[in-house]
Amino acid sequence: MELEVKTLDGAAAGSIALADEIFGLEPRADILQRVVRWQLAKRQAGTHHAKTRNEGNRTGKKMYRQKGTGGARHGDKNAPQFRGGGKAFGPVVRSHEHDLPKKVRALGLKLALSSKVKTANLVVIDEAVAAEPKTKALIERFAKLGLGNALIVDGAVPNDNFRLAARSIPQVDVLPVQGINVYDILRRDTLVLTKAAVAALEERFK
Repeated sequence: MELEVKTLDGAAAGSIALADEIFGLEPRADILQRVVRWQLAKRQAGTHHAKTRNEGNRTGKKMYRQKGTGGARHGDKNAPQFRGGGKAFGPVVRSHEHDLPKKVRALGLKLALSSKVKTANLVVIDEAVAAEPKTKALIERFAKLGLGNALIVDGAVPNDNFRLAARSIPQVDVLPVQGINVYDILRRDTLVLTKAAVAALEERFK
């Protein structure tokens, strides 16, 4: 398929042919959901922890005599039913990661790219370069393209001035092509790819 290429100032800069096997698939919500869930589970810290009765700091002395009180025969103040005792079945430090086949992850990325094409929320620009790291100037250029909530993906090494100018703009992310992922694509309204990023993606999925 053919897509118009624009400059950062909103002017026309020719056109580019996008591979149908990457940008022309029919989106599938089930695959996208699996990949996003895998991504978020992988980055979850899993450092939550509650002390159990074995980790408590209370005395080990028997609380009261075994018989004759008319109550239960307790022997440990660290038991969960007492104030200050350990927690029964509390959270423990663990990894939340789970496996997802590489083919499903690759398909999810293609489907995310295709979904942006299908909803007309994919913009291709010739390059993402700024002469100096000025946020105000970059906001004015984004306004010409109609960008407010966007993910911008450049080649292997994004332009430093562009990256520095964009990092203070809310709801705008800049990534190198190696960092492109399903979650970041879907969380932003518009996906902006440079011609270098398109070439790298097509080479990646050959």
